[in-house]
Amino acid sequence: MKKFFGYVAMAAMIVVGVCCTPKEDVKQSRLIVLDPGHFHASLLQKNELSAFADTVAVYAPEGAELEQYVGAVESYNGRTENPTHWVLDTYAGEDYLDRMVAEHKGDVVVLAGNNRKKTQYIYAAVEAGYNVLADKPMAISADDYILLKKAYTLAAEKGLVIYEMMTERYDVKNILEKKILANEALFGTLTQGTPEEPAVYQESVHHFCKMVSGKPSVRPAWYYDVEQQGEGIADVTTHLIDQVAWQCFPEESVRVEDVAVVSAEHWPTRITAAQYEQSTGRKEWPEYLLKDVKRGVLNVNANGVINSVMKGVCVQMKVVWNFVAPQGSGDTSTSVKKGTKATVMQLQNEDNGYVKTLYVEPAQGVDVEAFKATLTAFEQELQEEMPGVGFVEEAQGRYRANIPQEMNLAHEDHFGKVAEAFLGYKNGEELPQWEVDNTLSKYYITTEAVRKAQE
Repeated sequence: MKKFFGYVAMAAMIVVGVCCTPKEDVKQSRLIVLDPGHFHASLLQKNELSAFADTVAVYAPEGAELEQYVGAVESYNGRTENPTHWVLDTYAGEDYLDRMVAEHKGDVVVLAGNNRKKTQYIYAAVEAGYNVLADKPMAISADDYILLKKAYTLAAEKGLVIYEMMTERYDVKNILEKKILANEALFGTLTQGTPEEPAVYQESVHHFCKMVSGKPSVRPAWYYDVEQQGEGIADVTTHLIDQVAWQCFPEESVRVEDVAVVSAEHWPTRITAAQYEQSTGRKEWPEYLLKDVKRGVLNVNANGVINSVMKGVCVQMKVVWNFVAPQGSGDTSTSVKKGTKATVMQLQNEDNGYVKTLYVEPAQGVDVEAFKATLTAFEQELQEEMPGVGFVEEAQGRYRANIPQEMNLAHEDHFGKVAEAFLGYKNGEELPQWEVDNTLSKYYITTEAVRKAQE
């Protein structure tokens, strides 16, 4: 297998030499990819990153996950339109972490894979003097949270940056929603709500088995182990909590003392042996999953609800994982934020063809005509920054945001934006304190919610 990966790395170099001319390897930063077990690791390299050297050091155990990563990067190099020029310097072996720590073949460690190991990887990388760019979640347990806090303290002492891939910040609908929430004439101020009627409600529905070109996408077996992937309320909610802090309290620290987990619950998605085989391609349960198999059915605690308070605002988050979406449907999401003058919603459901859509409507008691005039004025103000964005009136005074298609970046393109922001901080721009504070309070919420749900 080591020979195979040596050949892959060599083949990648040959392909680059024949098909394109790689840029000189003189850029300031060089990537290290550590144990890539999730496709987000390769998505970061889908397009050229001009501030990074073409040669990427890769350290991982042998196996299918490394093969998948290498194959994805080779496909980017080999495509006809806008090919990349990556050259993979790959080491595959059981001592991959020790080798990475010792060899210093770069200055930025990229993490996207098995979440049980991720916090340890973050701390080890920082301790060895590396900056870290990590996929979510960065912690899935209370012990992870403690270690993550230590990693941030150590990074500050060493002048290093830990940055999380919060890609949802670059979705144009989320950017527009943030602008609406900040416009007091239109939105008013965020209400406080109650646990029964929260001011902010967010729901995200996903599916373990997703069909791509008529075939199920392959999940690694550990994806079904909450001790490795993390429970649903420790994983998906990272994006949901980040959006609340980023949109509702912009450039403002939300510290651990500003939040509280009121209650949390979880429940399992039940996966049959046939469904498990369909999703993973494996017939037998691995030993680490047997603890969750009851009467031949795997019980995965992927679903849950967190009731929390952030700076006095009641926030409820719900995560659901089904096995497969009904024919013709897909993932769904719901986001509702209630202001004193308006309610802002993002909905993705059957009614809008499973396309996430932004809506705004007047709060109860607000004059409809006055609201329409304020929204029109806001729309005009937007044109300088977001030309072409407008609002279309629908039934019952609800307005749908109309966003030009060219503004809707693909999810894959958000990773390049994350890399740009990270590089700014790495190269001397001061990392705002709210980024650190909000990240740590986020993982306090998720890991405390898991603890409460497990009680």
